[in-house]
Parts: sequence; C-alpha cells; structure tokens
Amino acid sequence: MDFITQLLNGLGLGSIYALIALGYSMVYGIVQLINFAHGDIIMVGGYALYVMLVIAGMPLWLAVLAPIVVCGLAGVLIERLAYQRLLTHNAERISLLITALGVSIFLQNLFMLLFKSDAKTMPPMFGSGVFELGGLSVTYSTLINIVVSVVMMIGLQMLVNRTKIGKAMQATSEDAGAAKLMGINTNKIIIITFAVGSILAAVGAVLYCNTYPQIKPTMGNLLGLKAFVAAVLGGIGSIPGAMLGGYLLGVLEQLTKAYITTEVTDAVVFAILIVVLLVRPAGLMGKNRKEKV
Repeated sequence: MDFITQLLNGLGLGSIYALIALGYSMVYGIVQLINFAHGDIIMVGGYALYVMLVIAGMPLWLAVLAPIVVCGLAGVLIERLAYQRLLTHNAERISLLITALGVSIFLQNLFMLLFKSDAKTMPPMFGSGVFELGGLSVTYSTLINIVVSVVMMIGLQMLVNRTKIGKAMQATSEDAGAAKLMGINTNKIIIITFAVGSILAAVGAVLYCNTYPQIKPTMGNLLGLKAFVAAVLGGIGSIPGAMLGGYLLGVLEQLTKAYITTEVTDAVVFAILIVVLLVRPAGLMGKNRKEKV
C-alpha cells in the first residue's frame, strides 16, 4: 500500500508538471520556440490568486478565475510584445531564446518590486483532508490534481482534434506557409496557442498553490525547468507526450524521495532524462522531423 500511496502522490505532482509542459509543447509545436518565460506564467498565476483571495478577500470560486484570465492575457501580451516581430521576420532561434530569457527575468524582477522577494503564504483552499481506504492514505489535493489534469487533457485533445481552431493549429504546425495559402490566419492561431498554453499553466498554478501553499517571484524557475524536462522526456511538440512526461517525472521524483533520498532527487530525474534521450532522442512519444534543404 505504501508503494501505491507514493505512486499516487507522484501522479499528483506529475499532474502539475504535465499541465505546464503542455504549454511548452503547444508553443513549440506551432512556432518551434522554447518559451522559457512560460515558467514565470505560473508565478503570475500564483500572485493573481493571492491578490484576489488574500488581499481582495474574494470568494474562492471567483478568485480561482483570476489566474486563468490574467495568465491568458499575459501569454497573449508576451507573444505580441516580445515574440511577434521576431516570428514575423523569421529571426534566428537564438534571438527568440534570448528574448524568452529576457522576458523571464523581467517578470521576476517586476513581481519582486510589486510584492517583495519574501515568500507569501496561501490560505487553505480545497482538498485539505485525507482520503483513507484500507492502508491507502492520499490527500484530497493529490486526487484533485490527477482528476483536473485528466479532464484538461481530454478537453485539449477535443479542442485540437474536433474543432476548426484545432485543425488550424495542426495545419500551422505542419506547414505555416501552406496554411496561409489555404486561408488560415496563422497569426491568430499563434495568439490562441499562447493563450491556451498560459491558461493551462494558470490551472497548474492553482493546483500548485493548493498543494504547496507558498509563492515567491522565483517559484517559476524550477517548476518551469522541470516542466520543460517533462515535455522533452515525452517528446516536445506532442500533447500526449507532455502529459506522459509530466506523470513520469512526478512519479520518478516522488519514488526517489520516498525510497532513496531527497538530496539526489533532481540528479536522478535528469540522469533518467539523459538515458531516455540517448535511446530515443525525440522523446518517448516524439517524432523525428526531417528538414528539407
């Protein structure tokens, strides 16, 4: 039972990684951009929740909507202000990468100025009890994380595979030039992709704040990095791969903490990533892309 408990705890943690990793995969799948500012969108969502719930004293159901709206708008603004001209002029990938890092540093310092650098404590939200069945003991927050991530994954799959916007996303990802010739507004599709990815990060931020009730301006650094590792592990650009990578990363991290030691958790996780990429360079569910010259 202890192993099953640790497995469920790992899936709960991995659910947060998976939701964030989806944003990385969606953006990369459309514009081949590693948006390292994506990790800080989680931080923005955490502070939006804090402002509404603690400072403004809003009811929980209303406060939870704030990060979704704020992060969605933040994703669109970042794309429009930081990336749009670079993408339009087919800038070098190194320029996009440097810009993403610049946006990340800007957001962190902006929130340090607004809220100071000390950590803020979130009040209890939902799922604070413990579910017990036989020898199994799992917090409700862990179960909520798993259920919400599965629901969001199903919703995203339906969006991508069963709607016109989703078909346009797939066409833009496959060949943006041909998509334009077919009448698809690729700029609009890119905006929607950033918005959807940021909303998923906002949901991840809410789940994170519920599970680990503390926020600070640099909280997106490690979360974003691990979510990026999850996306690469599953296959960057693959939506199911991002989910699989997130779950695997969470389970590996939790099992390492439980049965080895917390001191080498990150080392073990990254070592396994290296081994997987040596065997499958495109990730577990990624596809090798051939570039025509």
